[in-house]
Amino acid sequence: MKGPLFYSKILLFGEYGIIKDSKGLSIPYNFYNGALKVTENPSAEAQKSNESLQKFAAYLEQLQQQKPTLVNFNIELLNADLTRGMFFDSSIPQGYGVGSSGALVAAIYDKYSQDKITVLENLTREKLIQLKNIFAEMESFFHGKSSGLDPLNSYLSIPILINSKDNIEATGIPSQSTEGKGAVFLIDSGIVGETAPMVNIFMENLKDQGFRTMLKNQFVKYTDLCVENFLGGDKKSLFSNTKKLSTVVLNNFTPMIPEEFHGVWQRGIETNDYYLKLCGSGGGGYILGFTEDLEKAKKSLKEYTLEVVYQF
Repeated sequence: MKGPLFYSKILLFGEYGIIKDSKGLSIPYNFYNGALKVTENPSAEAQKSNESLQKFAAYLEQLQQQKPTLVNFNIELLNADLTRGMFFDSSIPQGYGVGSSGALVAAIYDKYSQDKITVLENLTREKLIQLKNIFAEMESFFHGKSSGLDPLNSYLSIPILINSKDNIEATGIPSQSTEGKGAVFLIDSGIVGETAPMVNIFMENLKDQGFRTMLKNQFVKYTDLCVENFLGGDKKSLFSNTKKLSTVVLNNFTPMIPEEFHGVWQRGIETNDYYLKLCGSGGGGYILGFTEDLEKAKKSLKEYTLEVVYQF
């Protein structure tokens, strides 16, 4: 048995902000993917995945009892497949902010939901919100709190624009130009990030009035502008606002930035060779970069390998 592939995602803009109703823009990233599988000779890794899935199945059974109107899974079939040794075969790195648990949640929903909303039907805003709510409940098993966006992106495999918590829509993004000098790229921090502790730090910071004011007047403001600039193809404004956003993050989200990157982050802002931002919750994993000149950024960041996600 081998199920369909579900891809990783990248939240270009909106990390943390979407908790406080900023805009967000999430795009599929087809470089990594995962699928449910059963094999004759499972590896140690496959067995570990199977054990983790058994715990997830128990959680889903409980969720179904608590919220029967929200989810309806074929738990018997799921447990039967797990007994046969089913696991999630994935190339998506865990703790890297590219949606490893999101792809898993999408795969489980796709195979075992008994009244699933399919990708082929007319996806009204109500259906998108319903899917997002289901996925949020499912994914909270992994993170403690989830927006449901990662699985939604992985499940639909299309860019998603978040206008606010209750207003999301499928969107088109400007087509890539492989000749373009500008790029969005990933840098591997070499550290695995843990989502839950980072979200806890953020929630703790929200108790501070000054932090809340900064979030509303600067972080959310520049996030919203970046989303509008990117979708509108306004590169000049996009880089100007990404620089402001990068500065706000460096000054106010220090625990989420791995220590060795504080100087690298600052250097980008000072030289304008590139601007860095968090990819997911931070604390490690990937760091997202934006540059108007990819060659210049590569020279400036020669100690790192840049993985290009999108070219302008």
